[in-house]
Amino acid sequence: MWRAVDKEGEVLDVLVQKRRNKEAALKLLRKLLKNQGAVPEAIVTDGLKSYPAAMKVLGCVDRHRPGRLRDNNRVENSHLPVQRRERKMQRFKSQGQAQRFVSTHSAIYNSFNTQRHLVSRNTMRKFRSAAMAEWNAASAAAA
Repeated sequence: MWRAVDKEGEVLDVLVQKRRNKEAALKLLRKLLKNQGAVPEAIVTDGLKSYPAAMKVLGCVDRHRPGRLRDNNRVENSHLPVQRRERKMQRFKSQGQAQRFVSTHSAIYNSFNTQRHLVSRNTMRKFRSAAMAEWNAASAAAA
């Protein structure tokens, strides 16, 4: 599972692939760079060797920052709820099912995820009620 998270912890994109090779990294990075309006000033990744190869193809080597010990924590922490759900389900049955679940989960996660340590409790309540109203509107439209 490939995940892209911005510096605030919001999930930008998720891609489920069988392999973690150069082609899969290229697919994710192309999709990200196309969907994001602005060019990122830095792209932090884990130590996987397929990232530098993909960055070389895309011409983003100057912006690539291979992660060290704690640089990749936002991605790993955003992955925890999905791992918990996957454990309860005893794995996903197919790659397509995993992609559908993770795409939906990331959109919902972004709506309800707030930086609790940065806001007061009253502001947090307002954010949560706004997110819940948005969720109710979206779920009513889908039904």
